[in-house]
Amino acid sequence: MGAGHSHDHGGHGHGQPPKDFGAAFGWGIGLNLAFVAVEAFYGFVSGSMALVADAGHNLSDVLSLALAWGASVLAKRPPGGRYTYGFKSSTILAALANAGLLLVAIGGIAFETVNRMSEPPAVEGRTMIVVASIGIVINAATAMLFARGRKNDINIRGAFLHMAADALVSLGVVVAGALILWTGQRWIDPVTSLVIVLVIAWGTWGLLKDSVKLGLNAVPDHIDEAAVRRHLAALPGVSAVHDLHIWPMSTTEAALTAHLVMPRGHPGDVFLRSLAHDLEHDHAIGHVTVQIEQSRECAQGC
Repeated sequence: MGAGHSHDHGGHGHGQPPKDFGAAFGWGIGLNLAFVAVEAFYGFVSGSMALVADAGHNLSDVLSLALAWGASVLAKRPPGGRYTYGFKSSTILAALANAGLLLVAIGGIAFETVNRMSEPPAVEGRTMIVVASIGIVINAATAMLFARGRKNDINIRGAFLHMAADALVSLGVVVAGALILWTGQRWIDPVTSLVIVLVIAWGTWGLLKDSVKLGLNAVPDHIDEAAVRRHLAALPGVSAVHDLHIWPMSTTEAALTAHLVMPRGHPGDVFLRSLAHDLEHDHAIGHVTVQIEQSRECAQGC
């Protein structure tokens, strides 16, 4: 039995290293933290549960941005000691933690909103409109900071979607304030708050589902396992492929191990380098290890 190992280190996106979003995280956290304080203050002063709900969600987003930023910094640390992969998977843990924070925020907002449904307090529609309008500007601007990286990293995509959703939620608060001024109906505020909860829940479900899949080492969504298997099976000299594993090392990098049955023996380093290049370029798998075997008894799963 011969063994051939090829390691080509790169990230999702044909081996391009993850871009540095440190400045975007810094600006996003600073702007939103300041807005959370303003929105929560005027929400309590005006009696608007919709503003308080939006402030609570924005606070959870600040925490989410901080977690994602910390994980992205840890992911860049080199491997060593017992952490032979480094801390790349911390980005996956951050995504899971962010989903958990959002679930907690949803529960708290929903509980308070339901309590206010029976006797909605008087609210100041004009205050709702002014404060939420500021939120639209801040959240939209923050979302644009992460727009260029949303396709290649679930952490960046999560930050972008959270901020974009916040801008839409703030727009909803503006509409609620206008309707309250027009109709004088107090129930519009808590109903708007419940709509906000549903919007947050919808986005949280997607983030939770994707992060759990990554945490369970499922094949990343952007990789077609069947296509990779066909690619390996079609290589010159390969008669069988078995023990194929593809898993996420982080939210931006994927790894592969496989056994290739090649009756004519080890094809050489040129073959391995070419294979690693093709898997990285065509399937966005940057960490490749293959073992070459000259024969194999066909077993279950062969």
